Amino acid sequence: MTPGLRSALLEAVCELDARNLSPGTSGNLSARTPGGFLITPSGLAAGLMQTADLVEVSLAGEWPRSRRPSSEWRFHRDIYRHFPEASAVVHAHPPFCVALASHRRGIPAFHYSVALAGGADIRCADYATFGTQALSDNVLSALEGRRACLMANHGMVCFADNPAKALSLALEVEHLARSYVHALSLGEPVVLDGDEMDRVLGQFDDYRAGRLTARQRGK
Repeated sequence: MTPGLRSALLEAVCELDARNLSPGTSGNLSARTPGGFLITPSGLAAGLMQTADLVEVSLAGEWPRSRRPSSEWRFHRDIYRHFPEASAVVHAHPPFCVALASHRRGIPAFHYSVALAGGADIRCADYATFGTQALSDNVLSALEGRRACLMANHGMVCFADNPAKALSLALEVEHLARSYVHALSLGEPVVLDGDEMDRVLGQFDDYRAGRLTARQRGK
């Protein structure tokens, strides 16, 4: 594991704190390592955290006893086990995600950018007590075919291929949650249908791969 990974993870931690997406010591971030993952410690505020405080946890759920990892280490571990494309995970308690999650509502395709999370909607995982295996199991179910989900009466979680991209996706999900809450103030918004979201997902795949369709080239 390179020192650069610890620095990149801590930078994302500080940015999450600066954006007020997780107050106090709530929320946690991790990054995959060859033998497991590096995760933020339990009960330490971002402003006090140093790279040496980040805890390395194995995929068997073992860590050095000098410092405890976040209580949510289980779903970080299980995301890395089940999603080989995941190299960084962000879990946060941003206000609009929490508002929707408190009603156990996901985010439907009211806007095409919902596809940034990997599918035609952003699901809300069923509730379970924080830090438990039951919560991890519920998160994995909600993430099937997705890169982000809300967590009932709790917050949100997402993954990407590095800490900066995972943080960017977390910010996008909170932006979508805020827009959806505002849209609901006018009544139920129009939701894009499955065919349109399939087209959007295809467009996003093309953009990520650097491909342009004939329509995108203006032909």
